[in-house]
Amino acid sequence: MKLDQIDLKILDAVQRDGRITKLALADKVGLSPTPCWMRLRKLERAGIVSGYHAKVAMRAVAPVATVLMEVTLASHRQADFDRFERVIRDVPEIVACWSVGGGVDYLLKVMARDIDAYQRLVDALLEREIGIDRYFTYIVTKTVKEEVALPVADLLPAQS
Repeated sequence: MKLDQIDLKILDAVQRDGRITKLALADKVGLSPTPCWMRLRKLERAGIVSGYHAKVAMRAVAPVATVLMEVTLASHRQADFDRFERVIRDVPEIVACWSVGGGVDYLLKVMARDIDAYQRLVDALLEREIGIDRYFTYIVTKTVKEEVALPVADLLPAQS
C-alpha cells in the first residue's frame, strides 16, 4: 500500500492519541471526517494500524525492575531458534524479544517484580533447556527515553 502525506499524518495522530475523535482527527490532517475515517479504516484493514493501546506507567502501579538480557544459543539450527522463540512468546514477564545480528542471538526486555524475581525467571528458563548457552543481564537504572509513537514520516524515503 502506497502511503501519502495525509496517511502519514493520520498514522502520527492515532499513535499519539488512539482515542482521538473522528472530528479531531479530520481537523488535524486537513480532511473532512468521512474521507478521513475511510482512510483510517483502510490503514487498519491493511494491517498498518494493528491496534490501539493504553500506555501504563508501571512504576505508578507497583515497583518493577526492568532488565535487558542478551541471549546466545548453544546451537544455531532453525529448530533451536524456533524452540527458543516458542517458549519466550509464552512468558509474560518478557515484554519484548528481538532476534539480532552480531555477537548475540537475542535481546530481551524483561519486567519483573524485583531482581530476585528476574533471577528466578532466568533459572526457570535454564531448567527448561531451551538452548541458552549464555546470557548477560543489564539492569535499567533510569529510562531516559521510551517512545511509543514511531517517526513514520521520517523513516520513509524522501519523496521527489
